[in-house]
Amino acid sequence: MIAVSNMVFGGLYMYSLGIFNEGGGSYTASMRYLRPTLSLVVAVVLIQDYVFTIVVSALSGGDQLLSILNLYGKYWWLHFLLGAGLAAITYYLTIRGRGESARVVFVLLGIFVMLSITMAIGLVIAHFRGVSGLPGLEASQQVSIGQALYHLLTASMKGMVALTGLEAVSNGIQFFRNEDAGIVKWGKRRLPRLKGLWSFYSGKSGIGRFVQTSFLFYGGLTTFFLTAFAIRFDAFDGTLGRTLVGNLAWVGFGQMPGGTILFWVYQILAVALLAAASMTAMQDLQATAWRDVAIGEIPEVVVYRNLQGTFTRSVTVGFIVALIIMLLVRGKASLAIPYYGIGVFMPITVMGLAVRKHILQNFTGRKRTWGVRGATLAASLAALVFVGQIVGKWTEGGWVVLISFSLLILAAHAILISPIGYRGPKQIHRIVREKARVQGAMASIVEWQSLKMQEYRYSLLMAITSFFELFGVRRPLRYEQAPAPAGDYDHAIHVDHPEAPSILAPYLDPEPKPQVGD
Repeated sequence: MIAVSNMVFGGLYMYSLGIFNEGGGSYTASMRYLRPTLSLVVAVVLIQDYVFTIVVSALSGGDQLLSILNLYGKYWWLHFLLGAGLAAITYYLTIRGRGESARVVFVLLGIFVMLSITMAIGLVIAHFRGVSGLPGLEASQQVSIGQALYHLLTASMKGMVALTGLEAVSNGIQFFRNEDAGIVKWGKRRLPRLKGLWSFYSGKSGIGRFVQTSFLFYGGLTTFFLTAFAIRFDAFDGTLGRTLVGNLAWVGFGQMPGGTILFWVYQILAVALLAAASMTAMQDLQATAWRDVAIGEIPEVVVYRNLQGTFTRSVTVGFIVALIIMLLVRGKASLAIPYYGIGVFMPITVMGLAVRKHILQNFTGRKRTWGVRGATLAASLAALVFVGQIVGKWTEGGWVVLISFSLLILAAHAILISPIGYRGPKQIHRIVREKARVQGAMASIVEWQSLKMQEYRYSLLMAITSFFELFGVRRPLRYEQAPAPAGDYDHAIHVDHPEAPSILAPYLDPEPKPQVGD
């Protein structure tokens, strides 16, 4: 199920990069092809996703660290303190700047990959040597088929939350260079017959597709690898007080000279990389929060970008909220996963619906038929997994997730229609161009989104006013000015003329004309 889902969702997002190649992910896609309501929901859900990514990644890193000492699953306060400490380290690195944090992660990742290959060789050697499975607890009771399917569903839902990387690439593609990768340049020269393949992987959309292809291949390969050897050696989370990865590392490195040292190094690297995932979430939190400020969902005071280019206030708020959540879940990452899963699969569902609408509007014949079927399948599967995240963890608080998700949507609309949610053209321009210091196509997209959201805000206020008028309660409309029209999307981002000025230019104060004697 995980492998099939990876293929479906990966295909959806790889295709979407050709349509939405200026960034924004499902955030922009839903505003362009669906309704502002869904775009607003995606906006707040992505914030939730990134905050819970910090929580889950940091706590998982703490679990891995305790696994070294065979203390996995014990002392909740120790899990909390370790998770909070790892989150604090990644927060510090994020505040220092993007370049420094990226260099640290790439160095650690390279070492980790080499050690993973070494561990895989060790596990193969252990298999052919006939190494027996790890001692564990015997099953205390028989379970029904229904219970088995329930646990299978839960495990599948856990395994697919890592698909958040698909949305992250789509969301941040505007930061990629618009040029061909080296292998594409070589392929166009040496293998011109594969023109379709090289075109698919050309430009910044192609670079994004390379990242997503590698992500899906690596994810599918490691999922198969871990599952196969976990079954072979009876190595699971909690066995001998270690995590699944910790147990496999113990078996694999144990077949080599100096295996104990390699085991410790590998575990510590796993801790660092799990924590680094929260650093990625902090970067994504920055990219999303300033746009939420522009559309009227977050107060303007949150937008502050330092000289290093970091949005320090949004990162700080996200870090503090993550610490509070870690304490509320008592250091147990599994309790936070359902909330995290909502932030993953809600945007994927919306992206599937947006791609479906795009295909309906722009294609005919077989391409239209098969394209609609594929997009519908992806959206339906994402919706199924979205519900499965709640059902699969129902006994561990999944019902709370359903309530909190509903309250989140209501709160988002309440903030939008409040005075905090109002954004005039001058204020939008100030937030995007001056405070966030964003230019180019991404700035134009956010300006257009903000105007569309203000149109949606105005329609909500008018609907509320009409509703209360039924009961004799009248609200003077002169206190609510009609928003500036957003216009057409393609016109807003200047597809044909990227050098064109901002769509907000007509609403800004003109420069004073020189007077005689000046």
